Amino acid sequence: MNFRQKGFCITYQPSTAIYELGEGFYDPVSAADFPKTQIRYADKSLAAALGLPISDSDWVKHFGRFSPLPNSLSQPLAMRYHGHQFRQYNPELGDGRGFLFAQLLDAKGRLLDLGTKGSGQTPYSRRGDGRLTLLGGVREVLATRYLEHLGMNTSRTLSLIETGEALIRGDEPSPTRSAVMVRCNHSHIRFGTFQRLAFLEDVDGLESLIHYCIRHFYPEAKNGADLLEQVCETSADMVAGWMAAGFVHGVMNTDNMNITGESFDYGPYRFLPTMKPHMTAAYFDHNGLYRFSRQPEIMYWNLAQLAQSLSLIVDDQDLLKSLERYSSAYQTSLRNHVFARLGLVPKALKTDTEFVLSTFQILEESQVSWPQFWHDWCGGAPEDDGLYGAAFSDWKQAYSAYDICKAKPMAEVPASLIYEDIGALWEPIAEHDDWTAFEGKLNSYDRSSI
Repeated sequence: MNFRQKGFCITYQPSTAIYELGEGFYDPVSAADFPKTQIRYADKSLAAALGLPISDSDWVKHFGRFSPLPNSLSQPLAMRYHGHQFRQYNPELGDGRGFLFAQLLDAKGRLLDLGTKGSGQTPYSRRGDGRLTLLGGVREVLATRYLEHLGMNTSRTLSLIETGEALIRGDEPSPTRSAVMVRCNHSHIRFGTFQRLAFLEDVDGLESLIHYCIRHFYPEAKNGADLLEQVCETSADMVAGWMAAGFVHGVMNTDNMNITGESFDYGPYRFLPTMKPHMTAAYFDHNGLYRFSRQPEIMYWNLAQLAQSLSLIVDDQDLLKSLERYSSAYQTSLRNHVFARLGLVPKALKTDTEFVLSTFQILEESQVSWPQFWHDWCGGAPEDDGLYGAAFSDWKQAYSAYDICKAKPMAEVPASLIYEDIGALWEPIAEHDDWTAFEGKLNSYDRSSI
């Protein structure tokens, strides 16, 4: 096929890797027929890098009407999985308002999934309508672009299309506008995918899934224990990135954790305005299970559930040894992320870790603006560091002992995404269909290499 004639570029590399797992892992489904398809966000830089067509007509055809991409999946697939939700096991899960739409390879030959949110009902929708609010889609676009700006490991939002339906929601003024979104991850295989197979005692399925993950994501792993160790490392890096970004995920259920260590499916998230260890993002997290300060601990617990699922076919002692990798990987990753945000060159891990702890401590004690602090101290002290007061004197002395590896930011004001920012961006959209502030906020975030 000549992809240039079809609107595709020669860099387009379709895949059907998910078929290797067989029909027991997914259900073929169809997308909803939406009354309207108006493009509200299109990451055409990402699309071009993947060889995808970028004309508006082709965009709606594939990402609003879900006509299959050439030589990729012939029909959308709703993935099957279980999971712990607030530490209660739930076997009645699965893709309830999304599906795996397509697979392809990036420029480095890595597998990518194009998954949806708000694309209609599936066998796992239960009593849900399978839809996404436009506000929910806007929030996810903002979260992914901001975390990308901060250099964190996140899914990317490829497309957001308004669909013209009026939705009733208990946590938003209703009726509210609807949308369908397409995200790009290296994998939508979740911890809960393994949990479902263990629950069903499907040994053959577990073997197939382990081999799939090793083949496509962790080729250096030799077996299930090696796979777990590498997932511990990537997951530790992801949650360490959250802590350096001041990001509160909100719902760290095992079905929301994927095997490649990418944060995705942004529901009730928050970014810290100041250092608040007890901040939660979900209004229904009454006991603060997923509060900011507990995120590293919760990730370890989730990994332990993954290990428990693998224990059906992998030796327990080998799995325990793999789990031990998490702590040191997290400590190293947190050091690296914090030093990257400060623009400093690390020295020795023990000394650097002490400096990281003192940084979080001084942020909590002072309650200075979280976004402003990282902006001011990235690659050098602010012009008037007296604004930070005497309490920072010891910290500043420790800071000055490190070499600077990054110039100060060029922007006059810090990039941020606190709760009030989202409300201010949504108001003109809701009242006047004015997307200017939203687009301006996105333009304030630097793009990393695609």
